Amino acid sequence: MKSTKRKALAFAFTIAGLVLLFLLAVNTGGLKVGFRELLEGLFVSYNENVATIYDLRFPRIFIAMLGGAALAVSGVLLQAVMKNPLTDPGIIGISSGASLTAVLMTAFFPSLYFITPMFAFFGGIAACIIVYSLSWKEGLQPLRMILVGVAVNAVFTGLMSAFNSATGSEYSGVASIVNANISLKTWDDVQMLVGYVAAGLILAILVSRLCNLLALEDRTARSLGVDVTGARVGVSLIAVMLASISTAVIGTISFLALIVPHIARILVGSDHKVLIPYSAVLGAFVLLLADTVGRVVAAPYEISSSVILSCVGGPFFIFLLRRAQKTYGG
Repeated sequence: MKSTKRKALAFAFTIAGLVLLFLLAVNTGGLKVGFRELLEGLFVSYNENVATIYDLRFPRIFIAMLGGAALAVSGVLLQAVMKNPLTDPGIIGISSGASLTAVLMTAFFPSLYFITPMFAFFGGIAACIIVYSLSWKEGLQPLRMILVGVAVNAVFTGLMSAFNSATGSEYSGVASIVNANISLKTWDDVQMLVGYVAAGLILAILVSRLCNLLALEDRTARSLGVDVTGARVGVSLIAVMLASISTAVIGTISFLALIVPHIARILVGSDHKVLIPYSAVLGAFVLLLADTVGRVVAAPYEISSSVILSCVGGPFFIFLLRRAQKTYGG
């Protein structure tokens, strides 16, 4: 009973915090409106200030929430598949593989913009296969996979930066992906992202039972009739899809998919039927918070949310790595 109440309170406080943060983000900047004025401008009569906020800030806010939710759930799924709390799509190279593909598609095939997330998905799968292949040595050792993933991530990130420099940042869409900049996103970006993220989150919730079973020993899961290999592949594909589609729009955001699942487990436990939807809400809150802090801390200049999360996530990752040494070797 206490556990159920605790989970309900965690959901309630996080959702309330997200709503308050949404309202704060709407009014963060040189242009501010009151809550009543905002509602009237949105639903009653035209208001020039509200229209400006609607066109410039609302898309950014929704993209931050959608991308944060997708990345957080991707982290939960990958950690379930690999039984490794250090797994993050940004750290092991999946996000950078997807991002590189999105960059190339945006630069050379701009007419295919609305299906860029699909191509980014294939880029993420390719990166995942590379990491798995190079990490395999009589089985997958988690820390070896992390190290290989870091190297693959560095290569893809370097290629993106080189391409961006070689083009003189001529393609604003390319630069925004490389720099993980969501300041210039529009409602078209929201429209493209929302369908993919919704589909991915629904699929993630549907496989939550499988994630719980994958937490068991493989022998035990097989005795319960689970095709362990097939389950891992299926859950991995959903995780790569969620990471790739968000990366295609917002760029590579490292550590969010590492931090959020750990905090979520502390608050709601390890049952993926609860953990997945809660991580989606918490991920939306964390990325929107990072983006809002980045807009405030050096105003009138902005710091990318990826930089904010790297400053927080780097020490967090080192802490987890030190704790995991006895468990995973190295």
